[in-house]
Amino acid sequence: MLIDGLLIGGLIIVVGIGFSLCFGVMHIVDFAVGEWVMLGAYTGFILVRYFGHDPMIYLPIVFLIFCALGWAIYPLIYRAVSGKRHNPVLMGLVFTFGLSILAKGGALSVWGYHIQSITTWLSGKSLALGPLTIPALRFSGFLFGILITLLLMLFLYKTRLGITIRATAQDREMANLLGTDVRKVGALVYSLYAGVTGMSGILIGALFSIHAAMGVKYCTMAFFVVVLAGMGYVPGVIIAGLILGLLQSFVGVYIGGRYNLLALFMVMYGVLLITPKGILRRGI
Repeated sequence: MLIDGLLIGGLIIVVGIGFSLCFGVMHIVDFAVGEWVMLGAYTGFILVRYFGHDPMIYLPIVFLIFCALGWAIYPLIYRAVSGKRHNPVLMGLVFTFGLSILAKGGALSVWGYHIQSITTWLSGKSLALGPLTIPALRFSGFLFGILITLLLMLFLYKTRLGITIRATAQDREMANLLGTDVRKVGALVYSLYAGVTGMSGILIGALFSIHAAMGVKYCTMAFFVVVLAGMGYVPGVIIAGLILGLLQSFVGVYIGGRYNLLALFMVMYGVLLITPKGILRRGI
């Protein structure tokens, strides 16, 4: 149970870390985060169906596709949230909620309610680590989540562009006064967020089923992770993602899978009451 929860948490981290970065820099609560996962899973399904090969080969291709898509969509989001007469956070929420409905409706129009799946060469295989037997695909998903997180953290803390992004997240107006093109930084962050989240959809689609309504589940998970980590505090996402994975595993084994969402909201509500800035008290 413990190992299974940690393995699930690795993938949840990938979904939550881009969401947290997006909010930290642009103060946009992206209601479409689950639909990015869903569209990424369907993109992987299409590539495998028409071109063959293992879906893992298409991870970098899907990343680039969704980076380009995020870059193209960002000007619309920027236009929606940059008006002086409106609440930017509320306008971002409304815009991305509409984007979520559009993506889900488009998926339903193309694939309907049919459930799809993709398989990799890791499907059905296991790894023996001493007395433990671990599903190879879940273990690879966990490693993928940790690797993406480490690469993103290195980018944010060890590169000049990453430092600029962090400075923009801390004080947007000051960064603008110091000559930072805040709009370009936002476009870069949103494209990275879309690319990473869409890419994670392939692994999630290989682990679970693919359908047009799957985005709601991962949108809920992303909200939970970001609230638990502290809004906009990227390092806290690692701890929050692992906690969510363990919570889901524990509830599924001892109480019942149908109570997962109830347990999730109870924990999130408790965190908001006790420490609104997250478990590490570092959020916005």
